[in-house]
This record gives sequence, structure tokens and C-alpha cells, in this order.
Amino acid sequence: MGLPLLYLDVDGPLIPFGGAVREYELEADVELCNPLLARVNPALGPRLLALGCHLIWATTWVDEANECIAPLLGLPALPVLTWPGSFEDEHDARIGLHWKTRRIVDHAAGLPFVWIDDETTDTDRAWVAAHHSGPALLHTVAPSVGLTAEDIDTIAAWQHRAVQEGK
Repeated sequence: MGLPLLYLDVDGPLIPFGGAVREYELEADVELCNPLLARVNPALGPRLLALGCHLIWATTWVDEANECIAPLLGLPALPVLTWPGSFEDEHDARIGLHWKTRRIVDHAAGLPFVWIDDETTDTDRAWVAAHHSGPALLHTVAPSVGLTAEDIDTIAAWQHRAVQEGK
């Protein structure tokens, strides 16, 4: 089994909202394109890279994620998942399927993947289990807290188990 794909949402996981939100000191030469970016924890970048996954932006920020967020995290420019509409969108909404789920599964094409988001549900997990042939982890982050070191440890443990089972 190859390294998993890791689909990364921004709003909620990297930019926490609601609750007691912490803001981080930024390097003097970093210019924020959005004041909410002060909420991005720069320590997450090295931790995400250390997972060894193929990181992919899965966010409505699309290309702005590379322009504004990747530099704060010390990440290189990442591939960006695009969100073309589909005739299934209305049906997906009626059954409670997240609007990203179908596109992520199509993009992963059977490869192992992790999806970090604050809006995934059991409906998404069941749909992925029924429509994706490889291992998948839909890791839901509390939007009021954002992605934490503990979340990354959970993902690393899942990745280790998935690699061991795939051998």
C-alpha cells in the first residue's frame, strides 16, 4: 500500500471558529490576506508533513489555500481539489451526505485516504465504506478547537494500522 492521500479542509480544522479561539504570533514578514489567519497554528505544518501523506487541499479556499495558508504552515504548494457541481448534489443534501464526499471518493480512486474536516458525519462514513474500495479515515475536528496534536496522533495511528493491514 502506498502512502495515503490526506484531504485537508481549512475552515474549522485550520481556522478554528467559535469558543475561545487562540491567535498565534506570526513572523514579521508574513502578510495576512485575511485576519482570521492569525488563528492558524504554524506548528501544525511540520506535524502534517511528518505524516508522510500526499497532502491535498479540500477546501472552498481552493488556490488561496496555497497563497495564504501554506506559507503560514511551512507547507509547499499543494494540489487543490476542485468542486464541480453534479446532478447528485440535491440528492446528496437530502440524504445528509456532505457535498465534498462524492468528489473526494472519486478523486481517491480506491487509494487509501484521510479526510480532515469539521463537517463529516456517520452518513459520510457509511457512504465512503460502501463506495470506496481502499481504507479511509474521515477525521472530524471540533471547529471551536481546530486540528490538534492529538488529532494528528490519531491519524498517524490509523495510517500505521492501515499500512500494516495492507501488507
